[in-house]
Amino acid sequence: MKETEVYILGGFLGSGKTTLLRNILKQENEAGRKVAVLLNELGSVSVDSGLIDDDVPLKELFGGCICCTIQDKLEVQLHELLTENELEAVYIETTGAAHPVEVLDAIMSPLFAEKLAYKGIITVVDLLRWRDRNQLSPQLRQLLVEQVHHADFILLNKKDLVTEMEAAQLLYSIQALNADAVCLLTEQAEVSIASLQQLKRKQSHQHQELDVNHHLHLSAIVYSFEGAIKQTDFEEWMRNLPDTVYRMKGYVAFTHSQYPYLFQYSYGMPMLMNEMMKMPLNIVIIGENVQKEQLISELKELERKAKN
Repeated sequence: MKETEVYILGGFLGSGKTTLLRNILKQENEAGRKVAVLLNELGSVSVDSGLIDDDVPLKELFGGCICCTIQDKLEVQLHELLTENELEAVYIETTGAAHPVEVLDAIMSPLFAEKLAYKGIITVVDLLRWRDRNQLSPQLRQLLVEQVHHADFILLNKKDLVTEMEAAQLLYSIQALNADAVCLLTEQAEVSIASLQQLKRKQSHQHQELDVNHHLHLSAIVYSFEGAIKQTDFEEWMRNLPDTVYRMKGYVAFTHSQYPYLFQYSYGMPMLMNEMMKMPLNIVIIGENVQKEQLISELKELERKAKN
C-alpha cells in the first residue's frame, strides 16, 4: 500500500507558516510531486486560501482548532483528500494556538492511519516573539515552549530583524529546550525541502550510532490487530505503559464480544465504548521517544495469548 507523507506546519500566530507553505508548494510543484493542503483557521473566513494555487487540492477547516473543537471535521476532510487524489504528501497548516500533541492525535485517525507516513513537525518561530516571550501571558508562553519542545525542524524566522548576536542567543535558548531538532535561521521562511530532508537523514544517522531505536521526537505508531484479544490482558498492558505515551485510540476486538470496542486513552486515562458494527482493528499510539519495536512486540503477544 502506498503511503502519503504527512507534514505538520506549526508555530505561533504571525510567525511565517503560510509563507513557509508557499515556499514548500513551489518546490514540490517544480519537483513534479502531487501534494495537498489542509488549512485550519480559527475564524469563519479564510485568510490564506487565496495564496494557494488552484491546482493544489485544498481543504479548509473554520471556526475552531483541529486539536480540540473540530477533530471530527478534520477526519472527514483528510479522508476526502486521500480518496479523491493520488497524493504523495499532505501539508497541514495549523492555527497559531494549536498544541502539537493534540494536532497529531487529531490527524492519525484509526480509520486510515495505515495509509499515512507521518514525517514530523516543522515549527516556525518568530525570533522577535521568542525574544519578547516574557511579555506574553503564562498560557501563551507555555504554548510557545510546547511548540518548540515537540518540533522536529525549527525555522528561526525573521533573522533580518535581530542582530547576529541576538540571533545566536535566541538559537541557543531554543536548542536548550529541544536539542534533537534541526534549527535553521531564515528570512521569509526560505528553506529548501532538500535541505530539510538531508538534515533529517543526517540527524537520524548520527542518532542510530547511539540509539538503534531513534525516531521522530513525537511519533505515531500504527498497529493493526489480526484478531480478538482478552480484555483483561489489554488492561494489564495499559497499566504498564510508560508516561511518555500520551494518546492512544482505535478499535480493539475482545474475545467476549461480537463487535469491536472504540478505545481512547489520554495521559493514562482509558475509555472503552462498544461499537455496533465491524470496524478496522487499527490502534494509533502517540508518544515521545517511545520504543516502537517493543510496543508492537507486546501487542503481538496479546494476540498470541488470546489464541491459546
